[in-house]
Amino acid sequence: MKFIHLSDLHIGKRFCEASLIEDQEYILNNIIKVIDEEKPQAVIIAGDVYDKAVPSAEAVQLFDDFLCRLSERKLQVFVISGNHDSPERIAFGGRLMNKSGIYMSPVYDGCITPVEINDEYGKVLVYMLPFIKPAHVRNIFPDTEIQGYTEALQFVINNMNIDTNCRNILITHQFVTGAETSGSEELSVGGSDNVDVSVFDAFDYVALGHIHRAQKVGRETVRYSGSPLKYSFAECNHKKSVTVTEMGSKGEVGIKTIELVPMREVREIKGLYSDITRRDFYAGTNCNDYLHVILTDEEDVPEALGKLRVIYPNIRTLDYDNKRTRGSGIIEEACEVANKSPLDIFGEFYEKRNNQPMSEVQKDFIKGLIERIEEEMK
Repeated sequence: MKFIHLSDLHIGKRFCEASLIEDQEYILNNIIKVIDEEKPQAVIIAGDVYDKAVPSAEAVQLFDDFLCRLSERKLQVFVISGNHDSPERIAFGGRLMNKSGIYMSPVYDGCITPVEINDEYGKVLVYMLPFIKPAHVRNIFPDTEIQGYTEALQFVINNMNIDTNCRNILITHQFVTGAETSGSEELSVGGSDNVDVSVFDAFDYVALGHIHRAQKVGRETVRYSGSPLKYSFAECNHKKSVTVTEMGSKGEVGIKTIELVPMREVREIKGLYSDITRRDFYAGTNCNDYLHVILTDEEDVPEALGKLRVIYPNIRTLDYDNKRTRGSGIIEEACEVANKSPLDIFGEFYEKRNNQPMSEVQKDFIKGLIERIEEEMK
């Protein structure tokens, strides 16, 4: 059985206040092309379908269109809710959609009934476990002492009564210890939401969601597919992909990834203002990419953001990397003011704050400002 593993679509997400709906529609179209080429039997979406528990109308419409296109291809589709989703909204209409081969995870109630798929090697049992916290498990099983996430997941899995003679797939949305994060996930401080990979030992393949970098955790068959798009500048160097898994007989699992190319990349550019505005610097690149620009000029460039957006319309953030910004910004002791002019005092403060003295132009400006203030105070 061949299936495509996806997760963390985050439909409706905004990136530095910019809507990504157009980018998400583009990448979902690319995923459909991969599906048409690979011809899988099933598609797994391991949580965080939406970016918000109450998604926008355009986000719902985009996902509805994607599901319809999957259904038209007669695929088995498995969707669970993640920590960004409302489990009730994801579950809505699930019993009706089951008849079309679209399986939406119900709200966890203590009982998980697997979906059975058959191929030439027999049956495959697919278990759908949406994002849960220890509190969810304690509410359903009040007599059970459960402290952390690992205990909660282990208890839930033990209650599944898994037949280890069958091929078993688990779809879940959790942070597994050892996974490399990307900076755009919501994780608990101190790693309190960590789950030990050993709780998944009974499964032949674990389709994980929650972490945005594609990777294995512990063993080849416990995997994050990662998000299909980059959702932070910390992900600039990531390669986004879909995971294609093919199961043969018990114990035979083949895995490959297929890279996804976005409409607009997420990247950083760094240099002097005069350099990054030269035609030979930006020629041959996609100036419409989402950019973090880092200027290395020692002096702030007046209205730099507006000027740069003439060339790079999708700049999302602008920063400086120079002597001033590399300094600690801590003034160790107050200036001695006795026998010093206001200009000298301000000059000392400026130099401590910016790791460099004022220029002559700056001195003339401050001198004139001080003189006007003194004149007004007479």
